[in-house]
Amino acid sequence: MKKLFAFVLIFLMGSASIATAAQGWLTDFEEAKTQAAARRVPILIDFSGSDWCGWCIKLDQEVFSKHEFEAYAKDNLVMFLADFPSSKPQSAEVKAQNKNLSNRYGVQGYPTVLLLDASGEVVGKTGYQAGGPDAYVEHLKSLLK
Repeated sequence: MKKLFAFVLIFLMGSASIATAAQGWLTDFEEAKTQAAARRVPILIDFSGSDWCGWCIKLDQEVFSKHEFEAYAKDNLVMFLADFPSSKPQSAEVKAQNKNLSNRYGVQGYPTVLLLDASGEVVGKTGYQAGGPDAYVEHLKSLLK
């Protein structure tokens, strides 16, 4: 029974990682900066507690996972997830990277959403906003002006 539970847990965690990658979220900050420079678009960095933070989960469900947001992000953003989960496994490298980024940008709560230029300089800061994906896209556009 323990082996079955472990297998199911590993399968689900792998599926979550694949889903994150499929949705366009990067987890390597250097890669995000490289892509942002090449595409000449900003980085949206989401500091999240994806499996325990209620507002983070709400932001993902109401905005980030919606087609309208994904369509905008595909052409206009490089999306980077700095996740601080309580039970999802992460490599030591990703944990260290995310902690360093949190310290660098002075993150004090979740979700914190930053818009960065390709060099990593902050051009906008936000978090959860009510109104769904269209309103959130408009909010991001206003921060990028």
